[in-house]
Amino acid sequence: MILVWFLPQKSNQVSFSIFHQPNGNIMKQFVVIALITTLLTACQTTTTQTSVGGAYQGTDLSSRTTDKSELARVRTAMAAQFIGERKPDDAQKQLEMAFSADPRYAPAYDMMGNLLSEEGSEINLKKADEYFRKALSIDPNFVQARNNYGVYLSKMGRYKEAVEQFSIAGSTLGYNNRLSSLENLGLTYLKLGDEKNAESAFNRALDVDQGAVTARLELVDILINQKRTLQAKEYYDGLRSLWQVHNEPLTPRLLFQGIRLSIIQNNPQERQRLSGLLLSQHPLSDEAKKLKTWLSNPAGAPLK
Repeated sequence: MILVWFLPQKSNQVSFSIFHQPNGNIMKQFVVIALITTLLTACQTTTTQTSVGGAYQGTDLSSRTTDKSELARVRTAMAAQFIGERKPDDAQKQLEMAFSADPRYAPAYDMMGNLLSEEGSEINLKKADEYFRKALSIDPNFVQARNNYGVYLSKMGRYKEAVEQFSIAGSTLGYNNRLSSLENLGLTYLKLGDEKNAESAFNRALDVDQGAVTARLELVDILINQKRTLQAKEYYDGLRSLWQVHNEPLTPRLLFQGIRLSIIQNNPQERQRLSGLLLSQHPLSDEAKKLKTWLSNPAGAPLK
């Protein structure tokens, strides 16, 4: 999971969101996009990823009491900067001041939920749930908070609840991060062992963006499992071309998918070539370990 806060486009907005990375693993790291600008001599922002060009998507804050909501926004923006600088204690202090300035400023509660979730201790993980719920009780239309809460719920193993949040965010037309929410939805269905609904979610993600890498990666595996080899190969070839265009070596997962396809298509030369690349370039990867196990008994269980 990557945390990314984006520079607001309007003076009363703060934007932040979370997403799963293409390999399906949650990475505990902060990625800072250094977007620093003058804001009452304060700075703005950093990120969480998936988010979006934009800003806090929820109730329009322009009608709120300007002084209180503006002060809460500035404090929340400063907290985002401190999070990007890996100063969680300073971020927490800024968010407490945001709550004092405007107890009903939903983005501050969402950000506190993200902060506590990333800190990761048992007590803070429990507290994070309260803050996400508070943000959504203040503004049920705060779609980014639903995506963020979904990521938290998935992290906690509460997959059915996560599905509910991702489903709402992924169905909200006009939401800038709708693609990420749909990919998150698909990943969560996979954790529930529900390939049918996962495939549907990933196909919806591709309707939003045909180049969606996470959706394509996951669909390759789903289609291979279902023996829909031609469709799987089409997605795989597209992904491989994308890596080649950027002159990047194939990842362990892509190599592994290619090996699985070459076995199904009875192409021993391609299987041998890709196996050699996987074992030489990524010998410690999970995919290499699976391949070694399979090579010791290729007549046994299929490679998965």
